[in-house]
Amino acid sequence: MQNLKRKINIGFRVTEEEQDAIKKRMELAGINSLRIYMLKMALTGYIINLDLTDVRECSRLLRSVSNNVNQLARHANAGGTVSAVELAKVREELGAVWEQQNKTIKNLTKVLEAA
Repeated sequence: MQNLKRKINIGFRVTEEEQDAIKKRMELAGINSLRIYMLKMALTGYIINLDLTDVRECSRLLRSVSNNVNQLARHANAGGTVSAVELAKVREELGAVWEQQNKTIKNLTKVLEAA
């Protein structure tokens, strides 16, 4: 106990309604620890919780395109030919990546403008 960095204890009492409101805000912020939530709120005054679903989808699409490009490159390097249909498919997938990327940027811009 002597080597603790934080030695000062701060506490306060709340009503049941206030406790429920705090728990709801913790849930919205995605924080399970009351101590961490209260410390973050006391020090910075706000918590930003980002939904990264769009970013994950963009990553998934990029993996798909890169796998296809690698397969085509291996095939071409082995002396095979790459058909126009295969290249069109890669272009289409790459277009989906760009669409997802633009969607992600628009959503992040909205979050930053609201902050």
